[in-house]
Amino acid sequence: MRDVPDVVLVDDDDDFREVLSADLADRGFSVSCFADGPSFLDALSDGIDAKVALLDLALPKMSGFELLDALRERRLGLPVVFLTGHSQIEWEMQALNRGAIDKARGVEVLAHRLRVVLEGHRQVPTAAIPEVQSHGDLALHVATARALWRGQDIGLTIMEYRIVTLLVSGGLHSYRAIYDTMRDPGFVAGSGEKGHHANVRSIVKRIRRKFVAVDHDFSKIMNVQKVGYRWLDLLH
Repeated sequence: MRDVPDVVLVDDDDDFREVLSADLADRGFSVSCFADGPSFLDALSDGIDAKVALLDLALPKMSGFELLDALRERRLGLPVVFLTGHSQIEWEMQALNRGAIDKARGVEVLAHRLRVVLEGHRQVPTAAIPEVQSHGDLALHVATARALWRGQDIGLTIMEYRIVTLLVSGGLHSYRAIYDTMRDPGFVAGSGEKGHHANVRSIVKRIRRKFVAVDHDFSKIMNVQKVGYRWLDLLH
């Protein structure tokens, strides 16, 4: 049985790909490399596996965004991190909206992000949790991180899936608790003590829109002003 690499790196710059893969290997990661999206997709069709994909945005033949869309069309639960030197917020939001779970710059930051992703996938053995968790009309497919509402795929990103899973676990969840599922626990964002509230409101709004797209009457996510959010099916 062949070993599954920690990271698949897709970047068209031969020198950069060699240096980065060596830097990651020095930090304990096993890495497989591809120069473009089609060759990576072909390898997936041939049975290659991985734990996380690290994609460049400006790939030849198909962009990093197009490659991400192709992965999602295949219903793969492979976590995706974008490697980018671009700082424009619209690029970052487009990446996250299309299903990436993060973007990172710099080897140390990147290595930390990859460890967080890998640790999250190691915490709960697949055999220890049911393949599908049902919460009324909501079905959570654990292995692929897919959420179906009344049989229709909502198209959640990995980050959005984690937030929905938190909400349906029961009780009222604070802005801080929700934000900690998006970032490392204790991560400080925005200005002031409650700077992260805007980030949480934005992503919850996006999650709601995805549910409403398949069910105009969807109203299960309730905001408790200045506190957080809860899933209404769990109210008694």
